[in-house]
Amino acid sequence: MSLSFDLMLAFALFAFVTSVTPGPNNAMLLASGVNFGFQRTIPHILGISSGFLVLVLAVGLGLGAAFTAYPVLYTILRYAGAAYLLYLAWNIARSGPASEDTEGKGKPLGFWGAAAFQWVNPKAWVMAIGAISTYTPLQGYTMNVVIIATVFALINAPSVGVWAGFGSVLRNVLRNPRWLRVFNFGMAALLVISLYPLLQHTS
Repeated sequence: MSLSFDLMLAFALFAFVTSVTPGPNNAMLLASGVNFGFQRTIPHILGISSGFLVLVLAVGLGLGAAFTAYPVLYTILRYAGAAYLLYLAWNIARSGPASEDTEGKGKPLGFWGAAAFQWVNPKAWVMAIGAISTYTPLQGYTMNVVIIATVFALINAPSVGVWAGFGSVLRNVLRNPRWLRVFNFGMAALLVISLYPLLQHTS
């Protein structure tokens, strides 16, 4: 089987749906859009897509097999990801007011931080493994992995960017520090709740 147009179309739909639906990345982008605006969140968006591209390449070129052979490595990664997610939730909960002339109590997650987060993001791993196992033909496998990873990243960036854009729209609505505080605590709570499926899956 080759990477046909029909297969690529199906994969593009998979990439869009998995990228645009709620998850840790999108919750953080929504909060960043509210607290820091869209422009200052762009490095975060680009970091997500770039880090995810490298993750898909790594899974396609053999890292997934390493986790299959040594499940303890994936267990360690899962709980490291959980710890980092809790740290990010704490930072979101402490974010300051959405003001143009102040950075508040924090700063937006940068390019490298967002890229590194993909390696401990459970949803990103599920997406990467799904893309490789379901949509990557064995014929011309290495080139297909590169194509799949690149197309996924290109679809991912605008899809997750929608959440930052929506957050920047809410920015004006949440000028009141009290409502902003409620929003940030809500986003932090959603990040913590997103850990539930991860911690339930113990195998």
